[in-house]
Amino acid sequence: MREAVIHFGLAGVLMLVAGCNSSGTSGAGDNAGTAKAAPSIPAAEQAPAPDTTGGFDGQKAYDHVRRQVEMGPRPPGSDAHRRVQQYIISTLKGYGCAVQEHAFTARTPNGPLGMKNIIATIPGQSDDILLLLTHYDTATWIPDFVGANDSGSSTGVMLEMARLLCTQKRPLSIWIAFLDGEEAIIEWTDKDSLYGSRELAAKLSLEGVLPRVKAALLADMVGYRDLRFKRDTNSTGWLVELMWGVAARLGYESVFVRETTAVDDDHMPFIRRGVAAVDVIQFDVDYPHWHTPQDTLDKISPRSLAITGHVFLESITELEKKFR
Repeated sequence: MREAVIHFGLAGVLMLVAGCNSSGTSGAGDNAGTAKAAPSIPAAEQAPAPDTTGGFDGQKAYDHVRRQVEMGPRPPGSDAHRRVQQYIISTLKGYGCAVQEHAFTARTPNGPLGMKNIIATIPGQSDDILLLLTHYDTATWIPDFVGANDSGSSTGVMLEMARLLCTQKRPLSIWIAFLDGEEAIIEWTDKDSLYGSRELAAKLSLEGVLPRVKAALLADMVGYRDLRFKRDTNSTGWLVELMWGVAARLGYESVFVRETTAVDDDHMPFIRRGVAAVDVIQFDVDYPHWHTPQDTLDKISPRSLAITGHVFLESITELEKKFR
């Protein structure tokens, strides 16, 4: 993702300090990572009982994050990247989800690169769709970057969402898309970023499915122990108001705050094609470990994951009332 003012400068600094992986698919990304004992979790950061968060289990989401981190860095084309794909697919199927695998070839600055979007499709009483989004790749050019928050946290949340939703018959159809290639291969530009979301938005448009997507809800970097979400001004205004209103009703006003930011992220290809979309993200100075090797499991809180999942679940219910 990119915040409009600082991303290029920060990416450039990190690339100078860390050194850019010229292939984008080898080096640290091919290492499985060294398994370590999970960090201790203070009582205040433990997941609340699922019956207080709409059934969403923050500890289960956290376990999914841990499993991803144990695989090590997961840039596209690496062995760990293929392992996380298989983990997502097998987990979704284990929850009874219908799974679509959309393989595609991305045109990157380093040449063609195979990527894959993974989609759990949950038929509803209507063919209209609520689209939930996360990405699962990690940045190629940061040594030892295991991406606990970026992208482990949102992927963990969406896998737990799938556990809850895949066995339900709801008013609207729900699709949960695990997107590949959100991160730049070399440096963030309109063409070197958001590979999976650009591919999915184009595919759904060509197939005539996009008009059925009533709203797209993106989670990205949602697990930090000091959780704080600003309102993204690039997101659709009414959808931001709906989600932040839900959060306030649930008692999470100190997490979903009134301050604003502007982020270029996986929601933008859908925004540009006329789909209402919102990005729930903790970014920039609010997450000081962004795009550093310190984005590790000890920064993640089961409680934060539970808060995020609770708001997403209740927002789905509100959107179903709006569109049924």
